[in-house]
Amino acid sequence: MKHGSFKAVCLIVWACITVLSTYGDDIIVDLESKVMEAFNGDSEYTWKVAASKFATKTDDVSYPQLTYVDAWPVALFGNNRDGSQTIKSLGLHGRFDRQGYNWMDIYPVRADDTGDNPAPAEIPLPGRVRNLDLWIWGSNLNFYIEAYLRDYQGVVHVIPMGDIAFTGWKNLKANIPNTIPQAKRILPRLAAMTFVKFRVWTQPVEKVADFYVYFKQFKILTDMFESYFDGDDLADPEQVQKLWANAGN
Repeated sequence: MKHGSFKAVCLIVWACITVLSTYGDDIIVDLESKVMEAFNGDSEYTWKVAASKFATKTDDVSYPQLTYVDAWPVALFGNNRDGSQTIKSLGLHGRFDRQGYNWMDIYPVRADDTGDNPAPAEIPLPGRVRNLDLWIWGSNLNFYIEAYLRDYQGVVHVIPMGDIAFTGWKNLKANIPNTIPQAKRILPRLAAMTFVKFRVWTQPVEKVADFYVYFKQFKILTDMFESYFDGDDLADPEQVQKLWANAGN
């Protein structure tokens, strides 16, 4: 090998090592599965429902309705015949006066908000989320479900979770597109999202006079890796607030 060619190869190898050393942290991952809501009725959130204009309303009751029921996917929890676990699921009972693209929003509010009209409370999603995971029970109706997420800039993104035209419990998963920003160039680099709501849609030719849907265990797969550096505590918003609150004391 000529001396010039050898030198060129060495420069390329050095450049590759430099690039990997500089950006290596960007490809390190620490994936964790985290349950965001078990739908047992005992979390810091309660769940409310709102619907489009043709939702049935009578003198006695308005639809849709939400409640917790003693039911769960056996594939996830087993039969629980001895009652050793307290397991519930969130049940949705819906009715509409007309067929069409009707929708129902299932959204969280804080459990300690006891006002007459509690405000929606978006759930912080830790880390950089890779996918969403939800167990849902369907009765083979031609409906579908979406998840709504808000990024750090305030933009709401709609994530299709899939059709629920199946029978019984099924685990639905949806990947988060790379186009949704979850990191910034400046510190703090993490730009976490929040969960806003689930939306269930009915299809125009499907029956809507009376139906049920059940939800269980909403979780995420997320990358929790963060690079450590000298002074990384000064990139932690909570730590910064504490430091400046105590400044001058």
